[in-house]
Amino acid sequence: MEVDTVEDVTCLDPELLQLPEVSPLALKTGPQLVEDLFSQWLSLPETGHLVKSLIDDAKAGTAVNSASKFSNGNAVGNNSLPSMFPSGNAPPLSPRSSSGSPRTSKQKSSPSSLGSPLKLVSEPMQEVIPQFYFQNGRPPTKELKEQCLSKINHLFNNPLNGLQIDEFKTVTKEVCNLPSFLCSALFRKIDVDCSGIVTRDAFIKYWVDGNMLMMDTATQIFEILKQPGCKHLTQVDFKPVLRELLATHPGLEFLRSTPEFQDRYAETVIYRIFYHINRSGNGRLTLREFKCGNLIAAMQHADEEEDINKVLRCFSYEHFYVIYCKFWELDADHDFLIDKESLIRYGNHALTYRIVDRIFSQAARTFTSEVEGKMSYEDFVYFMLSEEDKSSEPSLEYWFKCIDLDGNGVLTPNEMQFFYEEQLHRMECLTQESVLFEDILCQIIDMIAPEREDFITLQDMKRCKLSGNVFNILFNLNKFITFETRDPFLIRQEHEDPTMTEWDRFAHREYIRLSMEEDVENSSNGSAEVWDESLEAPF
Repeated sequence: MEVDTVEDVTCLDPELLQLPEVSPLALKTGPQLVEDLFSQWLSLPETGHLVKSLIDDAKAGTAVNSASKFSNGNAVGNNSLPSMFPSGNAPPLSPRSSSGSPRTSKQKSSPSSLGSPLKLVSEPMQEVIPQFYFQNGRPPTKELKEQCLSKINHLFNNPLNGLQIDEFKTVTKEVCNLPSFLCSALFRKIDVDCSGIVTRDAFIKYWVDGNMLMMDTATQIFEILKQPGCKHLTQVDFKPVLRELLATHPGLEFLRSTPEFQDRYAETVIYRIFYHINRSGNGRLTLREFKCGNLIAAMQHADEEEDINKVLRCFSYEHFYVIYCKFWELDADHDFLIDKESLIRYGNHALTYRIVDRIFSQAARTFTSEVEGKMSYEDFVYFMLSEEDKSSEPSLEYWFKCIDLDGNGVLTPNEMQFFYEEQLHRMECLTQESVLFEDILCQIIDMIAPEREDFITLQDMKRCKLSGNVFNILFNLNKFITFETRDPFLIRQEHEDPTMTEWDRFAHREYIRLSMEEDVENSSNGSAEVWDESLEAPF
């Protein structure tokens, strides 16, 4: 039987020698059969010619097409080799579908025949990755560019082919979608030669070709306001914007007859802008800081709202009025500077001497005043905003630096006790019920819930909504007593409009109080004039 099997193997048809067509079960049960089949295939003359041809092609460096050569060899072998079965007794082969089984289809889809000793490895297709970084920003789409050019052509359709500054506001609003009081700054940014006219080509070169069209609103305003070659904004860069706002806004029209108060209003708005968004405190406003703040929304609100007092963020005239009047009350000699003795009178002597000393030691912020021991108006604005709204992050940072005596970034019980001792003494002098520091410390720890109970970090303070009360406990007696009594009216007022900050509520109350005092003063002066006229009338 074994001899018969070997003789039968020598007569195998080469078509049956394609190993992928052999059942895996047959390969496992008869490994000797596989070796015999492979030996038989190697002994075929056609196989020798095929191998020699492939070697010659490889030496010559030509492309190897083993599939076609092997298929030709099979065709020849098919005609020359005798069948292993007697004529007419060969069993029919399994019909081959055009699709085939998943395994067979996958194998036949390879570029080279699996019967070939050399196989071609197809190179992977290179996937084209679209450009995702543009040095000057992503260019505008064709549709957006055409839409913008259509608006430009319509607005610049005049004999001069250009617009003067009083005509440029429409371009600022309709084409650039920017607040109208940025008109002058944008006009001067394009009209570098100070010709007084911005032509159509000059505007397209700056706005479209300069890719300003694709920038977000914050970046557009930042690029318009900053000086050439600078990567930041300073307070001076905002002055043209405030001058334009004062000259055009209907809610500030009453100030046009008082240039001095126009300047003070503009300064106050700029100080408030830098207080809220220049978190580094270096006077240099970066693009990142500019985007993080809510200044853009406030500017757009100011441009749309006729009542400037409804723009609570930075631009409210009532807020300026409260700040300026408070400063004027403390500045007795009106030299526009405040010393320690003047500041101690703030809020009806609400602050302790120790915290005032820390303020004038410039622990929280370096003074802009050039006179030693004096606080300028800008320094006072920073102080007042921090004092009246201790829920804001700039305020928490301001007072945290004041209490942190050694500047190590944490508040220890000893540091807090140092400031509370004066509070305790003041309560005893006013016959108020005194509270020991140990009890106060427990209350502070429960209120802040710091990560470690032996000290409090700035991050602990920022996580708690009641952090501002800690500072009131330590150095503001009036607000400490108010916090202990818990005025139900104030609590209800806070719940009625949660969008208003502590500063907004304080400024609203103070403006009403100051305006009522001014009305009483004016009415008393008016009644005196009437009284004088009545006395002089008969004579």
